[in-house]
Amino acid sequence: DRIRYHPGDTSAKHFHTDCVHLFWVLEGNGLLHTGTETIRLSPGEVAIVGAGEVHWFENDTKADFVFVELWVPPPKETVWITDDQ
Repeated sequence: DRIRYHPGDTSAKHFHTDCVHLFWVLEGNGLLHTGTETIRLSPGEVAIVGAGEVHWFENDTKADFVFVELWVPPPKETVWITDDQ
């Protein structure tokens, strides 16, 4: 999938139980949050999130943040994290 986060956009915390998730940044800069760290991603960079690893994105800039995401294999289950979990 090609994903576009506009300035100020965020995603919900979640994880995939059964796949590795890869992100290849095409445009802009944004933050990848995991359960243990926050990483700023820039064009050309690739990030990998393992099965079961909580993650979410944030665009804290004034430009769009665009990336392609791939799953290996395609996810069968995504678990969304709420504040009370």
